[in-house]
Amino acid sequence: MEGAIFAAACLELLDYKPLLVDMRAVNDDDHVMAVYKKDGFWGAIAKSNFNVLRYREPVYRNIRELVMSYFDLYFNTLGEKTLREYSKPMNLNRFDKQNWRTTEEDISFIGDALDDMPHYKILTLKQKKNLAKADETLMKLALHGANHKGVYKPKKS
Repeated sequence: MEGAIFAAACLELLDYKPLLVDMRAVNDDDHVMAVYKKDGFWGAIAKSNFNVLRYREPVYRNIRELVMSYFDLYFNTLGEKTLREYSKPMNLNRFDKQNWRTTEEDISFIGDALDDMPHYKILTLKQKKNLAKADETLMKLALHGANHKGVYKPKKS
């Protein structure tokens, strides 16, 4: 969350709106990304222990398409593909009165507001049941150089 907020603030310095999108998961951490629109296309900046869940070039026509670019790479350490929902972009300017950019106070209100936003499901029940696990080689590459203390510990299925 903090990395996405920082990225949104940096994007704002480059004349983009400070926008966040929440991606919800099951048996895994949720993931928040700063999103931006360039020449009519969406891109993202995010921080994750999984190398494959970070930056996306601004080549996606809409937020769903951008989110789906993460789908096959959004898995837990058991290899389960865990991405299930996403929010629409939330503009951080709505928190200007709370000085979200510079306050030294707790900013958990941003995460609370993001969590309260409507989220859109991305899979049907049948699709959920038929998901293949992530390949072991991809799992190793995705976690190369990760801080394993910060990696979510999923419940065994």
